Amino acid sequence: MSLSEQFFESDELHPIDIVETLATHHDWDFDRVADDQIAMAIEGQWRTYSVTLAWSGYDETLRMICTFDMEPPSTSMPALYEILNLVNDRCWAGAFSYWHEQKLMVYRYGLVLAGEQLASSSQIACMVETAVLAAERYYPAFQLACWGNRSPEAAMQVAIAEGYGRA
Repeated sequence: MSLSEQFFESDELHPIDIVETLATHHDWDFDRVADDQIAMAIEGQWRTYSVTLAWSGYDETLRMICTFDMEPPSTSMPALYEILNLVNDRCWAGAFSYWHEQKLMVYRYGLVLAGEQLASSSQIACMVETAVLAAERYYPAFQLACWGNRSPEAAMQVAIAEGYGRA
């Protein structure tokens, strides 16, 4: 029986219950913050990402944020904002922003489930995987633009270059 089929045996299909099952299945550390919210820690190549999903019944949206700490020097802020624009031009789903006060880089996405639509485990897994993959892909570019004295355009070349083999 597939992971998503397990939920169809139940009358109650809460999106956060699906996320909790996915987190358990992938062995991600998680904390069910509330009935409508879950926080997870997902290990990547560059760092551990904090991923939070929250369900809003009011607007029928499953919101996800994937964050990681980032405290660039104040002199790098123009380059950071420029590279954020370049990165977001390449992100088809979701977008990055920088929360200056919290010193966090944030990838955000909202899955609208209006009309009492149901989220599948595949959709939710794709949301989370897309967020972590985007963070992994663009993390080096953010670093190069903020600390590596590279122009945002040059830093983006790292993110869009295809890697072959292993070093």
